[in-house]
Amino acid sequence: MELTLKSLHDDRDAFLAAGYHLPEFDYDTVHKNTVEHPHWIHFGAGNIFRAFQANVAQNLLNSGVLDTGLIAAEGYDYEIIEKSYRPHDNLSILATLKADNTVEKTIVGSIMESLILDSKNEAEYARLREIFKNPSLQMASFTITEKGYATANAKGEFFPAVAADFEKGPEAPESYLGKVVSLLYTRYTHGALPIAMVSMDNCSHNGDKLYAAVNAFAKAWTDNGLVEAGFLGYVNDQTKVTFPWSMIDKITPRPDAKVEAMLAEDHIGGLDAVVTSKNTYIAPFVNAEECEYLVIEDAFPNGKPALDKGGIIFTDRATVDKVEKMKVCTCLNPLHTALAIYGCLLGYTLISEEMKNPLLKNMVEVIGYKEGLPVVVNPGILDPKKFIDEVVNVRIPNPFLPDSPQRIATDTSQKLSIRFGETIKAYEASPDLHTEDLKLIPLVYAGWLRYLMGIDDEGREFTPSSDPLLEEARQYVADYELSFSPKDLSKLDALLANEKIFGVNLHAIGMDTLVKQYFAELSSGVGAVAAALKKYVPEKVTL
Repeated sequence: MELTLKSLHDDRDAFLAAGYHLPEFDYDTVHKNTVEHPHWIHFGAGNIFRAFQANVAQNLLNSGVLDTGLIAAEGYDYEIIEKSYRPHDNLSILATLKADNTVEKTIVGSIMESLILDSKNEAEYARLREIFKNPSLQMASFTITEKGYATANAKGEFFPAVAADFEKGPEAPESYLGKVVSLLYTRYTHGALPIAMVSMDNCSHNGDKLYAAVNAFAKAWTDNGLVEAGFLGYVNDQTKVTFPWSMIDKITPRPDAKVEAMLAEDHIGGLDAVVTSKNTYIAPFVNAEECEYLVIEDAFPNGKPALDKGGIIFTDRATVDKVEKMKVCTCLNPLHTALAIYGCLLGYTLISEEMKNPLLKNMVEVIGYKEGLPVVVNPGILDPKKFIDEVVNVRIPNPFLPDSPQRIATDTSQKLSIRFGETIKAYEASPDLHTEDLKLIPLVYAGWLRYLMGIDDEGREFTPSSDPLLEEARQYVADYELSFSPKDLSKLDALLANEKIFGVNLHAIGMDTLVKQYFAELSSGVGAVAAALKKYVPEKVTL
């Protein structure tokens, strides 16, 4: 058997006998409908898209709710399309790893087209322009990571490709967002047709980040006389173009060798993973957890696919904001980051293994239930305590989900302000809560400082995960070593006062003293991290 449309047709009984769920819709009809009347194009052809959005679309196609499929576009790493999508006719295998040690295997075939977002490739770009000219198009969605929306560096300087695109205009942009805005301009020049531009990335107020980038291009091109004067107004007319907020949640680790071996036992050929020239690790299969949430602001000026019939929730912006804060600031992301930092320091390679350590389990329970939950606003559509219950008892401990602290530790400097800083701000603003009662959030901050040293609790060097501020932040701990308790911690002061990293100025609110005390203990020698956890994490957490 092979992962191709031909094999899916010829070997259907063999796939079924091997336990695969297969597409149940008329592929040729859906393909024709999608090409002629596209409703949904998605930018960012990575794992979460194939594991989540594409699978939801397939379920709705199977049940007859949808009659058009998805179009996937990739603008960062073209080899994802060339080496993983097209050789398999845009099919992929979703291995859903359940906590009860079962695996649900699904061949996902809802993606009807895969395209490369390359303005230099005339055929690919012409097809993308054709899609954006089509009145039927309702939504362009995105999973391009939070960094994908940035137009400037930390100093506020536009990236070279962005600055060049501002000057050259929409004809043949080089930057990712420049190419997207160029396609949106095509839609404007062909009737100013309405569309929803929906970021589905795991970051706060993601729609605003996408809007800011699109608006920056529209304004620059307008100011430079490179587009029709009405384009900027079109981008800012919510009856024409919207940028809904959303909250997405599904753990989708990189393709795992154990899953690949399991699939190989089904005698499906050609499932080898590939590492692209841009260092993307891709495979024709995706492994993911069962739990998934996607909440989207209901702001679609051209109508929307009936995704609510597939478990996706449409609601108002205020509710999306509450759900997003509930998850990102309390119920999941802070717990993940805490485990990522301390997992790297303690030599763990799987998040699930960390949850077998009572101190680490108790640490995240205190951060979630005791320190975070008191300031969570219940969004109404999801219960915060039940959400944490599921995270702590089902999702993170899932032994069959190959997620690593090293993956989650990526870009930690960009995450701390939201994942912990918002809770601190809420304590500062509350007349009934006291910031000095927060004990383990400061321990996470101190743990990150200790992590920056690149030495684990056994005294072994390790390579910190990629982070745009990694080298800059490591300078603040460069003079500190293990095996002694540093007396002068003043070199940390400027870093701890950095509101952009921590969400608040830790010196201004008096938390820096505790963070430095923790850091000194964590740095006092081999085994100091484990000792500090034993000292400060309760042996029992009463919920």
